[in-house]
Amino acid sequence: MKFPMMSPRIRKLMLMLHITFSVGWLGAVLAYIALATTGLVTHDTRMVKVVYPALELVGWYVIVPAALAALLTGLIQSLGSNWGLFRCYWVLVKFILTFGASIILVNHMPAVSKMTSAVNAGKLSGMDFETGRRALLVHAVGGLSILIITTVLSVYKPWGKIIYRLKAEPNGVLPREVLPNRKSWGLYMLFGFAGLVILFVILHLIGGGMKGHH
Repeated sequence: MKFPMMSPRIRKLMLMLHITFSVGWLGAVLAYIALATTGLVTHDTRMVKVVYPALELVGWYVIVPAALAALLTGLIQSLGSNWGLFRCYWVLVKFILTFGASIILVNHMPAVSKMTSAVNAGKLSGMDFETGRRALLVHAVGGLSILIITTVLSVYKPWGKIIYRLKAEPNGVLPREVLPNRKSWGLYMLFGFAGLVILFVILHLIGGGMKGHH
């Protein structure tokens, strides 16, 4: 399925929006890490009661919208330009990482709200609270790592284009469909597996394992 190409003006607009939302996402995560670190190391009860509601606000109203907007504008830009979503390895890998990070982020935010509710209720001690404090920081650092990787991909554009070939029929006639070669499929599987491993590790670390999500 071919998507219509965007005009140069629309393409520049989408690029500007994508960069803006991506930079906003990265900046908000850095602020989130600063707050989460403060919440983890401080012994000031008043500071704790300020930090975690702030984390919830930054997460729901800045990070989540910026992440989803960056994902959407990036998808539109790739489908509506010559880059394409399946034409360059770096574009595809970047999209997979961004999509995975967005899914993890949305699924994790209820845990942030739960921490905020616990703080507001005065539950500032215990194993669950300590585990939750560490989980928020680990999650943020994992998210920052993925954002750094996607930034590197955008700048250096490694691996080049995905090579395609025409598969001939037994009678020697070339069909209309174009199939990726075996090397391309192997790299698809490699990058997909690597992305799944990264996402699994982040999920496993949050709250001391998958049980931290319940």
